[in-house]
Amino acid sequence: MGRVFVIGDLHGCVDELDGMLDAIGPTSSDRLCFLGDYVDRGPSAKGVIDRLVRLRDEGVPSIFLKGNHEDMFLAYLGYPGRYGDAFLANGGDATLESYGIRDMRGAAAAERLPAMHREFLHALVTRVSFGSFLCVHAGVRPTQPLEAQVEEDLLWIREDFILNEHPFPYTVLFGHTPHREVLLHLPFKLGLDTGLVYGNKLSCFELEGRELWQMRRGGRCPQVRSLAEDFARGVTSVA
Repeated sequence: MGRVFVIGDLHGCVDELDGMLDAIGPTSSDRLCFLGDYVDRGPSAKGVIDRLVRLRDEGVPSIFLKGNHEDMFLAYLGYPGRYGDAFLANGGDATLESYGIRDMRGAAAAERLPAMHREFLHALVTRVSFGSFLCVHAGVRPTQPLEAQVEEDLLWIREDFILNEHPFPYTVLFGHTPHREVLLHLPFKLGLDTGLVYGNKLSCFELEGRELWQMRRGGRCPQVRSLAEDFARGVTSVA
């Protein structure tokens, strides 16, 4: 097997996605996992989904998790989902603008999306594991067995997960809650939403080498540093 990269929240920032993929140079032997929140707030939700669909079609094995923003978008479009009425208030206007459907909603808006984009949104999954790592968008509820986790928690949970240890045999890799730097609470969790859309940076974690790849908003070349010692020492650092 090749490398496994887990990539944090994108929120319409397609240029930084392109730059990270160019730096990684993924091949068919690698695997990429995206933690969700591809849409809303940023300049081109459509461009991000275009690039992710193309990545899949290029033969790079990729897993796309559902974020709470995709769930709201689906509900807004009239599909099963949650809190569609909150979509516009959470940056959805930027998503509609990128598709040229600013004043539309429901089935009329859904029909204006490319068919491949609708298929992409419907195919999103809520979790995946790679060895000792579990990838979800927002986190897990520590008091519930993994088999009893509910989707709303996987997409929306914050403090109940972030502020507590959990009993599961995984380091949970998650996004959803932005921090200036990656959230380290090892061996329990690693938060990879570092506020790209707010002018900060995109974070990506390579599992085997325990490498953190980060690129500033507007940048083209990520910086790479090892987190191997942090994992060995069980570091906690919430910035």
